[in-house]
Amino acid sequence: MSSSSDTELFQTIRTELSTAVVGDILDTLHYTHQFLPPGLAPLQSTAKLIGRAMPVLEADIFSPGNPSSKGPLATKPFGLMMEALDDLKENEVYVATGGSFRYALWGGLMSTRATHLKAAGAVLNGMVRDAEEIERLGFTVFSRGLYAQDQGARGKVIDYRCMIEIEGVRVKPGDLVFADREGVLIIPREVEAEAIEKARVKASTESKVAEAIKGGMSASEAFSTFGVL
Repeated sequence: MSSSSDTELFQTIRTELSTAVVGDILDTLHYTHQFLPPGLAPLQSTAKLIGRAMPVLEADIFSPGNPSSKGPLATKPFGLMMEALDDLKENEVYVATGGSFRYALWGGLMSTRATHLKAAGAVLNGMVRDAEEIERLGFTVFSRGLYAQDQGARGKVIDYRCMIEIEGVRVKPGDLVFADREGVLIIPREVEAEAIEKARVKASTESKVAEAIKGGMSASEAFSTFGVL
């Protein structure tokens, strides 16, 4: 999909849809496990995030490494984190998982670099720090919470642009990431066009249902008439 068509798609999603509506449609398409865990939330409650997934795999470490360590990243601070960050493309979402919640996976300087690269945002299955700095930048971050403890002595990035799983939800490079205050949704690329078009129809129908209910129609009658509620 071209960047111009992505721009149009993202604008449609941002202005017309919610994760709830798109998630309902994915259920009807038999993609019933596409929401990431409910603890993921935006720094600013009104934030919406739409972009292409750039998955990042983290791992805990318990020592800074030494010359006798055999792993290729044993003595490399932060592992491949700098390379992953610098590889972000316009409208991509840095989606990280794999580490524990005992350190932050993202911070202010990373947000500064990602903003310069025109990335869409970051989704961290873990903690974030430097919240005020990130908010001043206007960079969109969804995380499990705030925690100032640094990653440096505790975790490393061990791979990126790889497939990851977050509590059973697979995230592949290029999948569509759609997040708002009610959840973070992964929309597989192979079904995104159908899902978004059907979600637009559902959103329009729900508006008609709302008007009918305001006019006195019962919930049972509304569901029988419109097929949604």
